Parts: sequence; C-alpha cells; structure tokens
Amino acid sequence: MKWKKLIMFGALAALLVLAACSNNGNNTASNKNDENNTEGEHSGMDHSEMDMSGSGEVPEGLEEAENPAFPVGSTAIITEAHMPGMEGAEATIVGAYDTTVYTISYDPTDGGERVEDHKWIIHEEIADRQEEPYEAGAEVKVEAEHMEGMEGATAVIDSAEQTTVYMVDFTLKDSGKEVTNHKWVTESELSSEE
Repeated sequence: MKWKKLIMFGALAALLVLAACSNNGNNTASNKNDENNTEGEHSGMDHSEMDMSGSGEVPEGLEEAENPAFPVGSTAIITEAHMPGMEGAEATIVGAYDTTVYTISYDPTDGGERVEDHKWIIHEEIADRQEEPYEAGAEVKVEAEHMEGMEGATAVIDSAEQTTVYMVDFTLKDSGKEVTNHKWVTESELSSEE
C-alpha cells in the first residue's frame, strides 16, 4: 500500500512538473502578449522586426495638414506605444498629414505569423487605391514597408479613421535608440507636454 501511494505521489509530482514546464512556455508567450498589450500592441503583432526609422519620403498624393494640432518642429509626448519603449517618449514632429488611417490584419508575404490589427497604414499606402476611404472588412493590397513581409501583402481593413497622422523623431525610453521619420502616429496618440 505504501508503494502504491509513493508511486502515485511520484506520478502526480511528475505531472505537475510537466504541467509547470508546459505552462511556463505558455506563460512566456502569454506574458509577452500581455507586455505587448500594455505597450499598446495588439494580438498577433510582433513589432520586433518593424522598421521604426524611415526615409522621410511620403507616399505620392499625401497632403500636408493645413492646421495640425502639433505643427512641424513642435514636440509632443507619445501616449500609446506600437512598440516597447515608445510610450511616454518625447516626439519631434517631422510631418503632419490629413488622411484616412487604417488598422489591418494580414498574412506576411515572407511566411511569418499572421498580423492582427496592425496600427497604422494610411490610405496612400494602398496599391491601386480607390479615391474614397475603405470601410472595415474591405480587402486591399499594402504598399507600406513598416514591417518585414508587409509590402505586397493582401490585408483586411479592421478599422478606418479620418484624422491627422504624424511622422515623428523620438528616442526609445527602454533602449535609448534614436528613431527618425517614424510612420505613423495619430493625433489621438500624442499629447501636449505639460
């Protein structure tokens, strides 16, 4: 009887260890997602390969905002992060443009995992775009190169919003890395410095 209890206890202990290891792996992914979500990321998004700095070139047809809340040359605080280290950073406004911004979901052309609710691409970064803004559910081909495998991907529009978007320079708060000509931050993701 004693041996049976000992064997059952050993088996139970082994199961707990296996479950803990299994959960630990899941928790790592879960914690990564939780961390990403607190940084303003969305499920399925891994911005580790995002090209945060840009050339400063803007898509053809993109119009400068006439009276942006944050004029070119001014500074603002980034209030929502697309990547770790972005939230709370001081941004210098490099460009301000009036357009429609979209969150999109797509399968990367390089075979990577599906990206859900990516923020942001703009109307002018859609191939063979129609003149009118797209609505949620529309399928489009992406011309933007914000992340590996994005350019040329077929995406579904998750949301659309007419607003002012900004190209910004800032320093990541977690690494101190300088980011220049970052595309895009919306007006609602910036606040005046106090």
